[in-house]
Amino acid sequence: MFEPYLTQWQLHPEGEPIITLGSRLLPVRYQGLPAMLKIALDDEEKFGNLLMTWWAGEGAARVYAHDGAALLLERAEGRRSLLHMAMHGADDPASRIICDAVARLHAPRSAPLPPLVDMAHWFRSLAPAARRHGGRLRQCLASAEYLLATPQEVVVLHGDVHHNNILDFGPRGWLAIDPKRVTGERTYDYANLICNPDLPSATDPARFNRQVALVAAQAGLEPRRLLQWVLAFAGLSAAWFLEDDDAPAADKQLQVANLALLALEVGHPEGA
Repeated sequence: MFEPYLTQWQLHPEGEPIITLGSRLLPVRYQGLPAMLKIALDDEEKFGNLLMTWWAGEGAARVYAHDGAALLLERAEGRRSLLHMAMHGADDPASRIICDAVARLHAPRSAPLPPLVDMAHWFRSLAPAARRHGGRLRQCLASAEYLLATPQEVVVLHGDVHHNNILDFGPRGWLAIDPKRVTGERTYDYANLICNPDLPSATDPARFNRQVALVAAQAGLEPRRLLQWVLAFAGLSAAWFLEDDDAPAADKQLQVANLALLALEVGHPEGA
């Protein structure tokens, strides 16, 4: 799989292949520089490669070459990890870093847009899940329907903001990798951050309330609107986990939805 591109771009392997659900990656050297060769296995990953190219290294890893399913991009060699920070006493600094990185991605570009899908398409799994499972998912769906009908500050989104998709690129700072192909209200990307299922502390009420306030302030968001997006996204994430038959992960996302709903009801008794 890698060999044609190793020859085409004169790459030198520098590590073992990395296997993910949607791609195959290989650390390489390109013209003496550390790089990562990524081969997309599905259409979503291929569209993400186009978005990486469109960002042109501003807020995201630089793309050195792109050919169909193959992407050659700069490799992060910094030793810092935002997930490690968040889990070892530096949760708030990690969130501030992510907010600033996401803001760079949301900045307008002059280049023609790559193929994108809108929020209605992106949320297509939530309504069937709400009909099938009911309960809290119905309230998540109601919040999503309201938000999708009243979009604000529409931008090109990253679509999968979490602590392992913003990496330490040393002198170049913290940069994004692995985007999705979605456009919509910018608040969505920050709600995604708050719901990160990789964080054991995501369902801690004190941490949740602190993070909502911090992210809203850092990103210049209206806190209630952010909570509504958290409620909607937590439901969507739970629906995705249910599609994968991962009920425990879905339940954890619904715990986050509960926190968002409680915060909305405390601040505004009429709810979401």
